[in-house]
Amino acid sequence: MPSSVERACDLEVDFGSEANASVAYATLAVDKELQPDKVKRLMTVSDGKLSVHFEAIEARFLRASFSAFVDVLTLAVKTIEEFGQGMEL
Repeated sequence: MPSSVERACDLEVDFGSEANASVAYATLAVDKELQPDKVKRLMTVSDGKLSVHFEAIEARFLRASFSAFVDVLTLAVKTIEEFGQGMEL
């Protein structure tokens, strides 16, 4: 990725437990960026929270990556809400 990152943003989601945050992380980690030369995504889990840092060379790449990520994150959250109670990890 070029050294001149023009745009960046952070997202933090509190899952309320390390287990649920780890499930979300594992689910989302398999989806790699489609244009890794233009967008970089770093995810971490700590204290039951999933933190995501995005960097992109242009705002449009950041918007597209963030939007696609939030779509998949929403599905993961809904699945955890539906099946997470008593779910064996």
